[in-house]
Amino acid sequence: MKVSIIIPTLNEASVLKQTLEDIRELAPFEIIVVDGASQDDTEAIAQQLADKTVTSPPGRAAQMNAGANSAEGELLLFLHADSCISKEGYQSMLYAMQNEKIAGGAFGLKIDSNNFALKLIAFSATLRAKYFGLVYGDQAIFVRRMVFEGMNGYSTLPICEDLEFFRRLQKKGQTTLLKDNAMTSARRWEKEGIAFTTARNIVIVFLFLLKFPPQILSKWYLSIR
Repeated sequence: MKVSIIIPTLNEASVLKQTLEDIRELAPFEIIVVDGASQDDTEAIAQQLADKTVTSPPGRAAQMNAGANSAEGELLLFLHADSCISKEGYQSMLYAMQNEKIAGGAFGLKIDSNNFALKLIAFSATLRAKYFGLVYGDQAIFVRRMVFEGMNGYSTLPICEDLEFFRRLQKKGQTTLLKDNAMTSARRWEKEGIAFTTARNIVIVFLFLLKFPPQILSKWYLSIR
């Protein structure tokens, strides 16, 4: 199966090089970086190490849609610039997608830290995804390209676009949550504080599910680089 890995970026020069080098080890069909007008060396790094570099207005949903529009693979894997998946996890995804009834899925979550509280948060996130179907973008969402196109991609929301997308995906066919984890950076928790970040994220999701305006919720979620 040809896999297009799509990475939305905005001022990610500090982490992007390592991410792209790690992804190259997976030998996907193509790596696409979609940059949202970065002011650092993000685009230059992408042009050097990715197969395609696409520019887009900033906004993760718009950027991922732009990447998908340029993709040629049969399976789209959306990965954050500060996240990675293992070779074993990548192969587990390919094996799972041999079942044509599965429309897409995601990985479990692991946070790159030895902090016990963050380990507990990652474990809770995986349980949340498994039992409630609430999946976030740092869990590396993947979807068949034809299914993605039939869904008209991500809704152009300023926040929770990943959560909204996966909930719609579940209505299009079977989804799978892999036992393998996507590893994501701990930088947001380290910079904003574990208790504050966790509480704020819970409140945002709760209010989003109650249809609180995403434009207001997005103001509570700062860009961390």
